[in-house]
Amino acid sequence: MNSRIQALMGLARRAGKIASGEAQVEALLKKKKGYCLILAEDAPGAYKKFDQWAKDLKLPVVVTGTKQELGHSIGLSPRSAVLILDQGFAKAISLARS
Repeated sequence: MNSRIQALMGLARRAGKIASGEAQVEALLKKKKGYCLILAEDAPGAYKKFDQWAKDLKLPVVVTGTKQELGHSIGLSPRSAVLILDQGFAKAISLARS
């Protein structure tokens, strides 16, 4: 996983600008909130569940790292999905992945 993306996700969490875990992400996608969806590479179920939904909402989807790495980067237990709720963080993460 890209260390820049990990750092940005940690900053976003401390700023209160993320939702993590499938239940929280699903609830916010239903409300059409969020600017970037980050999915773990080892979570094919989450990818199958959220990929088309994110495309319908025109959200960029970043598939990176393992569930363990995603959880560690935001200081929580393993997570398969993280939704960025701030446009600035989402833009920075999209730039960092390239």
